[in-house]
Amino acid sequence: MDASDASDASHTPDSPGTPRARSGRSGRFAVPVEAGGGSGPALVELDRRVAGCGACPRLVAWREEVARDKRAAFADWTYWGRPVPGFGPADARLLIVGLAPAAHGGNRTGRMFTGDRSGDVLYQALYDVGLASQPTAVSVDDGLELYGVRVTSPVHCAPPANRPTPGERDACRPWLVQELRLLRPTLRAVVVLGAFGWQAALPAFAAAGWVVPRPRPGFAHGTRVRLDGPQDGDGLDVFGCFHVSQRNTFTGRLTPEMLCDVLRKAAGAAGPE
Repeated sequence: MDASDASDASHTPDSPGTPRARSGRSGRFAVPVEAGGGSGPALVELDRRVAGCGACPRLVAWREEVARDKRAAFADWTYWGRPVPGFGPADARLLIVGLAPAAHGGNRTGRMFTGDRSGDVLYQALYDVGLASQPTAVSVDDGLELYGVRVTSPVHCAPPANRPTPGERDACRPWLVQELRLLRPTLRAVVVLGAFGWQAALPAFAAAGWVVPRPRPGFAHGTRVRLDGPQDGDGLDVFGCFHVSQRNTFTGRLTPEMLCDVLRKAAGAAGPE
């Protein structure tokens, strides 16, 4: 990220910003005008503000370093190098919550779970259960559509070693809370990937208006927790799933069948579009 871009990255969860689009691989347009893919103007504006956040100095420095130095395999890419907003329709009934963008995945492409091996597993599974238009996600202009599903994360910047600090998680939480509030009219189910996402998401659900049981339920693969909403009919079913990390998928801790099973159950709880 060059000096002119750095001026766009000073926004925080409480200050609006409108970052410029960046060029993609070999000069292709890398980030659509509506970065989150949603039809709701408020969610589109939120996505723009997320992409302009500069609240965490360590994460800003790391995402820019990665975007500048690149990986040899992606030398011809212009990395996104900013916070990565959510992806999917504004009227989604199902939300998938991950951890954070990958340094050479979302931090490169500008879209959640796009361009890395975790995304390969996730989008293949979404396609297999009928929630995505195609089984691959390689760039923001690859034509991928999600059906009634949105993908987001509690931390929007790529962290060193894939490990955000608790302070960075908490600093990013207002973005997730605002996103949940905008999705609340239609949102009926959530799949949370991994224990970190689970710990980050539960306080956000509470801040967005759902009632989280006390003591807070612990994370486990396949767990299902019902959260009451502020009004009748807007409760939320929250499912735990092992993260689609390479460590989990390569060792067989999370198999495609296990992931598809959770997604099918969550889609059933979310109901028809």
